[in-house]
Amino acid sequence: MKFYNSVGPNPRVVKLFMAEKGIEIPEVTVDLRGGENRCAPYNVDVNPAGQTPALELDDGSTLCEITAICEYLDEKYPEPTLIGSTAEERANTRMWTRRIDLKICEPLTNGFRFAEGLPLFEARLRCLPEAAEGLKATAQDGISWLDAQIAGREYIAGDALGLADIMLFAFLDFGASVGQPIAPANTNILGWYERMKSRPSVTANA
Repeated sequence: MKFYNSVGPNPRVVKLFMAEKGIEIPEVTVDLRGGENRCAPYNVDVNPAGQTPALELDDGSTLCEITAICEYLDEKYPEPTLIGSTAEERANTRMWTRRIDLKICEPLTNGFRFAEGLPLFEARLRCLPEAAEGLKATAQDGISWLDAQIAGREYIAGDALGLADIMLFAFLDFGASVGQPIAPANTNILGWYERMKSRPSVTANA
């Protein structure tokens, strides 16, 4: 297999996922800032959506989208599982991962793209600068909602680390670096965030 890596929270989710599972896959670095992901051969032979990351499989086919890549790796290398060992556990992980993606990751990322990231992204995709502040506020609303949901929990989806934790950490860590920090009132999220920061997978993929 071959992993197409770049800067940004999306590839970092997969890197952290692989680190937690002890998986090492040869990498190709894609120059996202230089636009390599938006031109041939990458957007022809690897990912026609022009996004990173991507995972080239042994048969030459390519998987894109971070949840699809992580679920594939969890099935390919089942121990330790980060998705779940039963149908119920997997459904619960997918539920929380989806909630985090929609309520926090998407608005946080687009809030950045349409504001601080506008010089990089305005020539690559449709940007709505007028929506940036509203999207950032929406992400903060999602964080506050989640803060109440995880009271008394060690991890987002229950008692074990999973994909939901890894995805949320990568995006909140990115948000903190682009002017979207976690509000001090969200004490449950802040405690969880500090625990995640101390994990070996995170310190190795800072």
